[in-house]
Amino acid sequence: MDTARRSRRTGMRVALAGAIALTLTLAGCSSSGNGAAPAAPTTPAAEPSLEFVGPNGETPEPLSALTLTPDEEAKVEAGDFTAAFVWHTSSDFVTAVEKGARDEFSRLGIEVVASTQASFNAATQANNAETVMALKPDIVVAIAVDPTSAATAFRPLIDAGSKLVIMTTPPEGYKAGTDFVSIVTEDLSKAGRDNAEILGDALGGQGEIGYLSYNANFWFTNQRDQSFKDWMAYEYPGITIADEEGFADETATQSIASAMIAKNRNLKGIYVSWATAAQGVVAAINASGRTDIKVVTNDLDTTLAAAMMSGTTVAGMVGNGSVDIGKGLALAGAYGVLGKTAPELVASDPTKVTKDDLVSGWEADYGTEPPASVTGG
Repeated sequence: MDTARRSRRTGMRVALAGAIALTLTLAGCSSSGNGAAPAAPTTPAAEPSLEFVGPNGETPEPLSALTLTPDEEAKVEAGDFTAAFVWHTSSDFVTAVEKGARDEFSRLGIEVVASTQASFNAATQANNAETVMALKPDIVVAIAVDPTSAATAFRPLIDAGSKLVIMTTPPEGYKAGTDFVSIVTEDLSKAGRDNAEILGDALGGQGEIGYLSYNANFWFTNQRDQSFKDWMAYEYPGITIADEEGFADETATQSIASAMIAKNRNLKGIYVSWATAAQGVVAAINASGRTDIKVVTNDLDTTLAAAMMSGTTVAGMVGNGSVDIGKGLALAGAYGVLGKTAPELVASDPTKVTKDDLVSGWEADYGTEPPASVTGG
């Protein structure tokens, strides 16, 4: 029995040695000449789709699908209608959207009676909705901070006869044509592609990046974030996402980014879901002493634009077609008071903005020149 076991062990060692020798021989044959075998080839990423869907599977149409006839405009003007905004937060983007909506409401003879923002706090938004309801607006333009709680918060407004128009995110369970008029947003797939192209080009198509995304259930941001990942993998195979982190509170992004940078010393870029959250990431990069990490994000923002123009940290931003979204929201509101069926979901084209085209991009997205604090003028 001992002799048999020794014989089997000897045979196993011979077989193992042969396998190792064969492996080394094959490795030597495939050597790139620098002493190291190349990484195994990976399957190229499939080309992403530019299609996206709304929270209830709605198919987007262009903003041009929202139109009123001269007779319909005259009926709206004669109606003495009012409107109110119940926003999720405040930002340069929200300000630009509201400007576009106010201008269109004014053209249609609709008076704006209130504008509130909730600092991403669902309870605050519920209180704001209650306050606005006392003014009995005919049209309410809103975006739900938390879809679940908003379903309760906005129901009294609808029951009182207000026509709800949504920018991006409706309350949970609400349906277009029944509970709200329409969703007006940006083209999420195109926005994700634009983010990928700004950062990919800034890095020359090579390097490691971080991915800092919104980890709440927010269909709009979730799809845009995913689109960035899909297009980055497809168009820039030489760029890898070395670290992925989520945030629920935009004020926490500085600490999250600081830890990401400390943990991944080879990072050359970071994607962040939107601009005010990206401010914390830029602060973390500056605090780390790194000057070689570039940030890309969504929404045009004065603070980030100034950093982009004066330094190297911000590679670019993607605007939403903000003024056009505002105009679309106002037109959808007019559909509501007329009882006219609106497209369930309409989307504007985003705008890529880098240091080279800041002025033209700002004007295209916000309808104004960038402030002097950005341009130095």
